[in-house]
Amino acid sequence: MAQNTAEFLILFWGAQKRRAILVPINTELRGELLAHQLRDSAPKIIATDNPTEEIASFKPPSVEAIVSIGNTGVQAVDATLDALCVDIDTASILKPVPSDTCLVLYTSGTSGRSKGVLVPQAHAYLFGLQQARALQISSGDRFFIALPLFHVNALLMSLGSCLVTGARAFVCPKFSASRWLEQVRLCEATITNCLGIMAEFLLRQPQNINDRNHRLRAVMAVPVLAQWGETFQSRFGVRLVQVYGMTECNIVSYSSPSAPLEPGCVGDLSDEFFDVRVLNPETDCFVPVGRVGEIAIRPKAPFAFMQGYLGLAEVTVNSWRNLWFHTGDGGWIDDKGRLHFVERIGDFIRRRGENISPMEIEQVLGSHPAIAECAVVGIRTEGAGGEDEVKAYIVRRDAGLLHRDLYQWSQERLPRYAVPRFWEFVEEIEKTATGKMKKQELRKRGLTAQSWDRESKE
Repeated sequence: MAQNTAEFLILFWGAQKRRAILVPINTELRGELLAHQLRDSAPKIIATDNPTEEIASFKPPSVEAIVSIGNTGVQAVDATLDALCVDIDTASILKPVPSDTCLVLYTSGTSGRSKGVLVPQAHAYLFGLQQARALQISSGDRFFIALPLFHVNALLMSLGSCLVTGARAFVCPKFSASRWLEQVRLCEATITNCLGIMAEFLLRQPQNINDRNHRLRAVMAVPVLAQWGETFQSRFGVRLVQVYGMTECNIVSYSSPSAPLEPGCVGDLSDEFFDVRVLNPETDCFVPVGRVGEIAIRPKAPFAFMQGYLGLAEVTVNSWRNLWFHTGDGGWIDDKGRLHFVERIGDFIRRRGENISPMEIEQVLGSHPAIAECAVVGIRTEGAGGEDEVKAYIVRRDAGLLHRDLYQWSQERLPRYAVPRFWEFVEEIEKTATGKMKKQELRKRGLTAQSWDRESKE
């Protein structure tokens, strides 16, 4: 649990040398969301650049040491670390093989708690290879990485593509829209990735005569919308490249930097490594070319795909029903064989580059003594790009509960990106005959006169 530092990468590579498994988790996790991932992964060692009482209190019985990592190197917090250290002869270092699980990366998926994706070595390697192909990376390129290393995009796609090609990687602590261009110039970057709404944040910065004063030739951005795609290319003088992929299934399609920009078209299918089809989400039957359905994928190369969800055999099998991995994403394939992404079919929320599980937020909010019931959904608002804003519907036990009080309470218990922006008190949450909340209706409801916006009311 660490920021973008050299020590993070030392641990990453060290774990691979020992054929151990690294579990990078979001540094903003707190409360029950943090406790769940610590319990679920059952680590032997916790390494963090910010040891807290909360981490120590949540550590499961499997933990033998908490290690503090920082600029001065690796230091033990627990005295028991000495028992874990052994003299390692270079000749005894184990050589990883493609089938080795090397990472567990947590993603919300389409429902329920965050799930740990089992990533084998071949899967990790292919992320870098596919990113390198998508951006046509060579050893002369310089990759500016502003995304967090605990995500697949920065660690396996961006950094991985540099390891595969010999390009140079420049990793900054975190993304800053106001400093982005300055940092790109400073490291003389030729390529970089923008995820989610990052590109729109950059466009909102004041225009400058030096906006094209850089060496960037291509930027991977997902998703690219018609409202700003061409504007971004024109203003910064770069080509936008679109890809489609997931932590579970790798990069399965990508557009060419030389192709005309077509928002939503995530490029040619990578049929060397994957079979990709569009299915009817209700019947699992193939839909005709040009028709929208659920994107489904399966690998052609062994271990070039996730090996399941940690400790969730039934969920893994269900995601692979009828021998196709179901992404939960809507899309269609055109008569040129190109994949087009439309929208997410599942219940999860995509915000600021994070996949958010509504159920996890609901569990935290449900622990508030003044809340009788709650439902969390993602809604689309102007200026949010292709992403969602989080809205919470609350049924109160205590009519004295205020929006502001609930927002401040949730800030102490939820990661910043998961704290709802919009709040609305309701008398009841409508349900189906089987007792399930009608979330589709809540999503359609969107913003109302009763919605409280934290950004305008703080």
